[in-house]
Amino acid sequence: MVFSSNDREALIRYDTPEYHVLRPGDYVVCAVTFERIPLTELKYWSVARQEAYKDATASLEAERRAPRAS
Repeated sequence: MVFSSNDREALIRYDTPEYHVLRPGDYVVCAVTFERIPLTELKYWSVARQEAYKDATASLEAERRAPRAS
């Protein structure tokens, strides 16, 4: 995917079942793969960690990496 120089990273607050745009932009960055995710394709995120994920595989990997609560 090609991004123009006008693309900006959005600032998002992740909630359930939706997210809220705090600063408009075109994409967010996956917390696992560091790839850009266009907002139109954003489907996976963590409310607890406030992170976006490219896909279900990245979401599962983030869950595996997360420290366990005692």
